[in-house]
Amino acid sequence: MDQAPGSPQGPDDQGPRHAQSPPGCYRHPDRETGIRCARCERPICPECMVNASVGFQCPECARGDSGTGHPPAATRPRTIAGGTITADPRLITKLLIGINLAVFLVQMSVGDRFTNRFELIGQAYVPQLGGVEGIAQGQYYRLLTAMFLHGSYIHILFNMLSLWWIGGPLEAALGRARYLTLYFVSGLAGSALTYLLAAPNQPSLGASGAIFGLLGATAVLLRRLNYDLRPLIALLVINLIITFSPGFNIAWQAHIGGLVAGVITGYAMVHAPREHRALVQYGTCALVLVVVVVLTLLRTAQLT
Repeated sequence: MDQAPGSPQGPDDQGPRHAQSPPGCYRHPDRETGIRCARCERPICPECMVNASVGFQCPECARGDSGTGHPPAATRPRTIAGGTITADPRLITKLLIGINLAVFLVQMSVGDRFTNRFELIGQAYVPQLGGVEGIAQGQYYRLLTAMFLHGSYIHILFNMLSLWWIGGPLEAALGRARYLTLYFVSGLAGSALTYLLAAPNQPSLGASGAIFGLLGATAVLLRRLNYDLRPLIALLVINLIITFSPGFNIAWQAHIGGLVAGVITGYAMVHAPREHRALVQYGTCALVLVVVVVLTLLRTAQLT
């Protein structure tokens, strides 16, 4: 019960209470409010109100109990794809960049022997390793490890800048788990298409397949939010022109495979119905990975 300083105590003394202004929010004392937490009865302003089954709750009570019969996580703010909003929305992007840079430093330190061991190659005799190497020889890990290798300083610089510019906002929009899943699904799809279509003795490496997947998912997201797609389309066209230009020696299969997988997975991420969101999102990712496995096994059967 709020009392004006110096006023007499007691339930029948109503005059001074009616004369004073509404109390201030317990977190923002300068904001007057007539709303109180349904559980602890502390005054709360609109910024601090959390919807409950009856009335509103303050943030502390909402964290302890959602007030709706559901666990507190059920009422946490969510991204458009259903991911949890976090304090650092670029954490996974930073970690991916850090891993790529660390692997590149190992490449520069160890030399070609390390790169030849982990780059994407279908089937070829590798003198540095003293034998026939490749995915067709059962080295399926190359589909994944090639995503973290780069051929030059310019190569990794361009890819990491693209990952930061495109990946950071997309991670914030999707949430960490969905963003990381999208990254690996797109990268593996690019690797699988490269393995299927490229010459078996043609090595390939780089994060470009995964980054093109992020680019495709970003286009789907911007379309979902009714944003202007023209700048992104211009960027995509420029990248595709560079991809198919003969002088750049780029594995176009990785770019196209990643882009297609990114569009498909991104569409499932942002358009999945709320009632079956996780099932649709991760089910689509699983289907794309099934295609990756089928393409990989098909090419292996051709080469062996």
